[in-house]
Amino acid sequence: MSGLIGKKIGMTSLYDESGNNLACTVIQAGPCVVTQIKSMDKDGYDSVQLGFLNKKENKFNKAELGHFKNSKTTPKQNIFEFKNFENELNIGDVINVGHFTEGEYVDVSGNSKGKGFQGVVKRHGFAGVGQSTHGQHNRLRAPGSIGAASYPARVFKGMRMAGQTGNEKVTVQNLKVIKVVPEKNLLVLKGCVPGHKNSIITIRK
Repeated sequence: MSGLIGKKIGMTSLYDESGNNLACTVIQAGPCVVTQIKSMDKDGYDSVQLGFLNKKENKFNKAELGHFKNSKTTPKQNIFEFKNFENELNIGDVINVGHFTEGEYVDVSGNSKGKGFQGVVKRHGFAGVGQSTHGQHNRLRAPGSIGAASYPARVFKGMRMAGQTGNEKVTVQNLKVIKVVPEKNLLVLKGCVPGHKNSIITIRK
C-alpha cells in the first residue's frame, strides 16, 4: 500500500462531465523524500519512511540530524511509514503527486478537528430529556439516567456520556481523485478529509 504525506489546503467545488457540482478537497501532496527503508532482516518488518516539509536544524537533536544526514536530505518536519510500497525505492528518492492518477480511489487519514469538552447532544446526538413543561427544569440537553438498579449497582464501561470530542485519528476511505496538478503538487479529491486547514494527512492507495 503506497502513499504520500500531504497538507490540507482547503475545500472547493468542481463540475463533472454531467454538470454536477462536486464538493472537493485540495491537498498539497508532497514532494516527499525517502528517509529510511526498513527491511525484515534488519528491522523485523518491511516499510518505507517518508519525510515531508523542511524544518530548522536547531529544532532537532544530534541523533535526529544524523538520521537525516544518512538519508542525504534536509531535516523534515513530518515523518510517516508506509508498508508494501509498490515501487522499488532508494534512500533520498523524491516522490511527488505524480504518484497518483486521476480516477483512482485513495484512503486519507488525519486528526479530526478538536471540539473540546462537549455534552451528550453534540457528542452522541442525544435528543435530551423531554419537553420543558411539567416541572422539567434545565433538562433539555441532559443525558438522563446512566445506571440500572441495585443490580448491577454500577455504570457499565463504554456508557455514552459527555467528554472530549474530536482530535482523534480518522480515516476516510475510497475518495476519488478528481484532478492532479503536478506543477503545483496539488491533489483534488472528491469529498471531505479529516482535519483543519494546513493539517498534516496521509494519503494511501
